[in-house]
Amino acid sequence: MANTTQTLNLAANKVNTGAYDSKYALGLKLFSGEMFKAYESATIAKGTVQSRTLKNGKAMQFIFTGRMEAAYHTPGTPILGSGDPPVAEKTIVCDDLLISSAFVYDLDETLAHYSLRSEIAAKIGHALAEAYDKKIFRQIAKAAREAHPITTSPGPEPGGSVIQLGAGNEYDAQALVDAFFEAASIMDEKNLPKQGRMAVLSPRQYYALISQVDTNILNRDYGNSQGNLTSGEGLYEIAGIPIKRSNNLPFLAGNVAAVAGENNDYSGDFSNHCGLIYHKDAAGVVEAIGPQVQTTGSDVRTMYQGDIIVGRLAMGCGTLNPAAAIELQAV
Repeated sequence: MANTTQTLNLAANKVNTGAYDSKYALGLKLFSGEMFKAYESATIAKGTVQSRTLKNGKAMQFIFTGRMEAAYHTPGTPILGSGDPPVAEKTIVCDDLLISSAFVYDLDETLAHYSLRSEIAAKIGHALAEAYDKKIFRQIAKAAREAHPITTSPGPEPGGSVIQLGAGNEYDAQALVDAFFEAASIMDEKNLPKQGRMAVLSPRQYYALISQVDTNILNRDYGNSQGNLTSGEGLYEIAGIPIKRSNNLPFLAGNVAAVAGENNDYSGDFSNHCGLIYHKDAAGVVEAIGPQVQTTGSDVRTMYQGDIIVGRLAMGCGTLNPAAAIELQAV
């Protein structure tokens, strides 16, 4: 009888363990989905620059070409394809692994509590998105200050551009509007495609435009000629350039130093920086991992009665085509 009882208890334990694992897996799946959703919604720069997935390596080369020339053909002369465009390449390496983590006590019960689970997932997603955007925006600003690497004939190709709004004019709506039209002119003169253009301003600049400028920059699709001033939404584009707002610009940030783990150079003097207008070719991103969610295993869960949840991302960003980058400066 003792053996029978023991067998029945083991069977019961096996059933309970399976139920626990199923419940835990469902909680983790929900957590992961919420983290990804928060990350995607919080990332402004994602999709606005060139992006590649890095596999089986630590760096990736981006190739871009200069202009070509047209010439008249001489009868009887073979066409040998000798007018190939000048080519330059840029290597972007992956930074060290970027993580955001939290210890959750008694994960089985906590994951069943929707509000707390969602809050932790959102915070991890937002942390990764913030780091992602900061890197890209700094590199675009640096690209605007660079010369183009292609200098051979029929070049040299144009480099980046800086538009000075005037000292103290970072929130002046008319100065910003004028800068947008100047930027559109610069991009047209550099033969940059109209598709893929983007502008990023600080939230205060964005709202200054809504409150200080007439309806020519507001999206009429919001239901009236003024956009939706109640919600603060409605600002659509200026000079055909869509506008986003972000706190992750190096807005008047001063000197930003390099950080351990950054294998690309994101440092620079951003004392006068107050906005970006760019085409997607301005910078390139390589992603090796993520975003992903990891948790500790059952042995650690038993020891600490909880779990460490880690959101991780491995990416790197570098300047690409400086002709596609324009920085606004308050000087």
